[in-house]
Amino acid sequence: MEMKKVPEAGYAIIGLNISGLQRRLTLENLLFPLKVISSYLASLRLIKNFKPDVVVGFGGYASSPVTMAARGRVPILLQEQNSYAGLANKTVAKRASVICVAYENMERYFAADKIVITGNPVRENILQARVTKAEALREFGLNASLKTILVLGGSLGARTINESIIRHIDKLQAAGVNVLWQTGSLYYAEMTGRLGENPGPIKPVEFIARMEYAYAGADLVISRAGALTISELCVVGKPVIFVPSPNVAEDHQTKNAMALVNRGAAEIVPDNEAVQKLVDNALALLANSDRLATLAKNIKAMALPEATKNIANKVISLIK
Repeated sequence: MEMKKVPEAGYAIIGLNISGLQRRLTLENLLFPLKVISSYLASLRLIKNFKPDVVVGFGGYASSPVTMAARGRVPILLQEQNSYAGLANKTVAKRASVICVAYENMERYFAADKIVITGNPVRENILQARVTKAEALREFGLNASLKTILVLGGSLGARTINESIIRHIDKLQAAGVNVLWQTGSLYYAEMTGRLGENPGPIKPVEFIARMEYAYAGADLVISRAGALTISELCVVGKPVIFVPSPNVAEDHQTKNAMALVNRGAAEIVPDNEAVQKLVDNALALLANSDRLATLAKNIKAMALPEATKNIANKVISLIK
């Protein structure tokens, strides 16, 4: 995605021949050592030619070759978005000057004297949003007098979440609630076909561009537990039921979600229980105003809205 989005934003980008390490024997894994070597050598050339003052790694396999090449040559700042540190950041952590994190207790993975709690960057349009619930629901053509569930499964979509909604659509319709449902591009045609022609206050959409409106209109959010989504939910202070994706390294989405659940700031339904339990749990929670208020208060208390500025300041502090 970044190979398209970064140039569109007006910045140059250089791609590396690298991919993730699969947790099983595959042809990709057999080629992995060759990719590591070639991308590392390319990163050495990049650092030599570009002469950066600082290298910033945000984790993930795409950052590993450059941060490894920078060791001993250029100051390194790492940003760990999740509550469970990823392999890419752990590999170079000892040579990093600063490690910016979004969760407490990250001393389990990194040296305490390098850690700075900054939070994760959140989009400016969400930080600065001044949208009323009525305005938000008008934006999506929903009934402003009804409570609203916002369902998020990412831009491609989440099969389990979509299946949980579509199988219990009759319960949601009978409950008289709005459902703003981002199905994702992979599932939109299927879900709208199964939904039928008269869905009532159920609004399936392939993708939500104006997330500040979606958040403003929501009384309850159902979502995966990616790090950046969690940071947005903290900033907007919305009650949430997490359905962590099981298809991620080290099950880090469950660990992200539990960091909030353990502080009374969210609820969780495991992926393998979602089809049976998710809609019932959501409707029960939506009917419990006190619990919604408590979740909203507790998740808002975890917000770190100055994250982008704080990370940028740390980067600048490393420039000699």
